[in-house]
Amino acid sequence: MLLIISFIIIVSFFFLLFSLYHTIFYQKLRYCNCEICHAYLTSSWRTDFVNLSDWYAHLLRLSPTSTIKVHVLNNVITANPENVEHMLKTRFHNYPKGKQFSVILGDFLGRGIFNSDGDTWRFQRKLASLELGSVSVRVFAHEIVKTEIETRLFPVLTSFSSDSGSVLDLQDVFRRFAFDTISKLSFGFDPDCLQVPFPTSEFAVAFDTASLLSAKRAMAPFPLLWKIKRFFKIGSEKKLKESIDVINRLAGDLIMQRRLTGLTDENQDMISRFMAVVAEDDDEYLRDIVVSFLLAGRDTVASGLTGFFWLLSHHPKVENRIREELDRVMGSGFDLATASLVETREMVYLHAALYESMRLYPPVQFDSKFALSDDVLSDGTFVKRGTRVTYHPYAMGRMSRIWGPDYQEFKPERWLDSEGKFRPENPTRYPVFQAGARVCVGKEMAIMAMKSIAAAMVKRFDTRVAGPGATTETALRFAPGLTATVNGGLPVFIQERKA
Repeated sequence: MLLIISFIIIVSFFFLLFSLYHTIFYQKLRYCNCEICHAYLTSSWRTDFVNLSDWYAHLLRLSPTSTIKVHVLNNVITANPENVEHMLKTRFHNYPKGKQFSVILGDFLGRGIFNSDGDTWRFQRKLASLELGSVSVRVFAHEIVKTEIETRLFPVLTSFSSDSGSVLDLQDVFRRFAFDTISKLSFGFDPDCLQVPFPTSEFAVAFDTASLLSAKRAMAPFPLLWKIKRFFKIGSEKKLKESIDVINRLAGDLIMQRRLTGLTDENQDMISRFMAVVAEDDDEYLRDIVVSFLLAGRDTVASGLTGFFWLLSHHPKVENRIREELDRVMGSGFDLATASLVETREMVYLHAALYESMRLYPPVQFDSKFALSDDVLSDGTFVKRGTRVTYHPYAMGRMSRIWGPDYQEFKPERWLDSEGKFRPENPTRYPVFQAGARVCVGKEMAIMAMKSIAAAMVKRFDTRVAGPGATTETALRFAPGLTATVNGGLPVFIQERKA
């Protein structure tokens, strides 16, 4: 035993020496004192901007090519639609997620669809496309959403409405709603998070922590530092491992329970469908698949709705026009405040308002790939092999070159043609759902959920932002994470409308 301990100490010592050598000499080659890198390393950009993405958007607007380089991150960042098309379509095979990202997110997402390439990615995407595109799954998902609205969301909102002056964190409500619904759809499991008093979900807390700390890895200018902490299991890496252990334990229990109950035609949840085609002894792979679906289904829907209701609170004319459409499609009154699947498809203006809100506040603010070989982007930017290339939907929604001089305005009408029909935008100009081969397979289901929730709430309740965010002069502040999360939540006053 003493010999083993001594061996571990010696190995750890040499690893530490190597790490210090690597940090001092190799990372020094990446050091840069240009204006952008200096501002990033010293965080001096915080003097003028509340969010890193706002600073990037500012720099990209100033750039003649809408592209910048952050040398200390070995990162090319672009808001140029032609570059997005080059990455996601023209030269798709040269821009995979890459081994670098697999290392950063591997502990959390494993071999899931958002962290894989090649055959592993193609298999999950093909199966997910078949399942999420089927009529039966869409109907099943709509029933889950409808039930959650009627039996949980309405009672919660009504209880806060009856308590005058009570403030509700709407972001937290949306996250709980989305976690309940995606858990039912993915696992056939109901965590029952959306009830008063709000329970603490061990799974949800671990999920949030893992997402936050994994994102901080991706933002680190010196990756070796988090790798050292991971090796010694200290600090943030210790917390990350503890969170992932919770996720693995709970996901493993659910997978085992589903195996014990057996797969029948009645099981419509995603885990049952994947289990039918994944090897019986590969529970780790099933876990990775399910965690990725939870990330996509929970965080993106909640994030999209948070931005939407913040904007709606400041634009009563848009809210009134949505209500006029809801009365026309669903009928006046509040007796039937949940829309049918057919009715959601008829809500054209609401559809446009959601797309417009995600232009300004996309659920995923940026997405990165790694170049397999040397390349030149469409705007002439040289990309060296191994470089991280990031396209930035948040910044792209704030570019006059793409959206015109009124790009800062929340204007759903920009998505409608002269006849009032929805007019989609080229996904390389609006890559909120990505584009090309990696375009989001759950897009339609996410929009259905968002429209159902938004319609129900707008029709039955008045929602107004409370606190500092009540004025348009106060910008939303985002916490680090794989998806956009408003720092401090979205506190609101809720008032039930009267006939």
